[in-house]
Amino acid sequence: MTYKIAIVNSSSFGMHFPQHIERLKKIGEVKSFRFEPDAKDEELIEALDGYDYIIASVTPNFGEEFFDKVSNLKLLSRHGIGFNNVNLVGATRNNVYVSKIAALVEQQAVAEQAWANLMAVLRQVPQSSKAVKEGRYSDRAKFMSYEIKNKRFGIIGCGNIGSGVAKIASGGFNCEVVAYDPYKTKEELEAVGVKKVELEELLKTCRFISLNASLTETSKHMINKETLAMMMDDVYITNTARGALWVEEDIMEALDNGKIAGLGTDVMTVEPASADHPFLKYSNVLVTPHTAAYTYECLELMGEKCVEDVERVHAGLVPNELVNTDVLEK
Repeated sequence: MTYKIAIVNSSSFGMHFPQHIERLKKIGEVKSFRFEPDAKDEELIEALDGYDYIIASVTPNFGEEFFDKVSNLKLLSRHGIGFNNVNLVGATRNNVYVSKIAALVEQQAVAEQAWANLMAVLRQVPQSSKAVKEGRYSDRAKFMSYEIKNKRFGIIGCGNIGSGVAKIASGGFNCEVVAYDPYKTKEELEAVGVKKVELEELLKTCRFISLNASLTETSKHMINKETLAMMMDDVYITNTARGALWVEEDIMEALDNGKIAGLGTDVMTVEPASADHPFLKYSNVLVTPHTAAYTYECLELMGEKCVEDVERVHAGLVPNELVNTDVLEK
């Protein structure tokens, strides 16, 4: 019997660590697929029916119908820590394991990206470098910025990545770090050196804000016209979580009226973002193409985990970091 393994929408899996592909080939045929982010179940079913194992990126969405109609599928391994693009009800009903990457694998890489984007925007690195290249070295006095040291730093969503961002804020910049996270207790946040506050207090008192919340029905569009109005003027925001945490039109209005002084984001509401996306017209907005996890260390561990998932299930074992644990009761 020939087993079939699909790599879906992951441009990085196997690129730098070909040994991961070679290990999969010992199990079966390996094929890469590229779908539009909004691809429907019908298209996914037609292409992926008969595949035993899927290693999938953050897109597309795998709905209930997909799991109901594909044959042979035993595992969907997420090449990432999120799984909101996978319908767990459908997967569990059809005895398909859904697994993910352990959160700590991405913590340092994503936290560093949050800071890299924030600092680039704050210190106007792209603009000042461009000035030098254009012979405008003498414009240097135009590139003024704030210092972060000793400031109050706000984190929205202080789980795995958020706590990594917090460590850099406190240890590297001596910031007073506060966080809004309804899923964390006061004591849990204090254990990582963070003060728990309500969202309104954070928005009103922090010039620097990092978005690190998981995307849920309650967090979707939480940064909107109303919450933006609560923020102090000249706020700087970095987002390495999900683009759907904000309303893009409201963000642009805040950029236009000066409420947001700088925005660095590694995520967009729709990915991949188009070259004519309105965000890109702003000189104080930095968009990176969802590269936060793209470090050699992180990608090696992520690839290793996905390969291990396939190997374990193929050997009749349960994958680590199983999301839909209810499947074990079937």
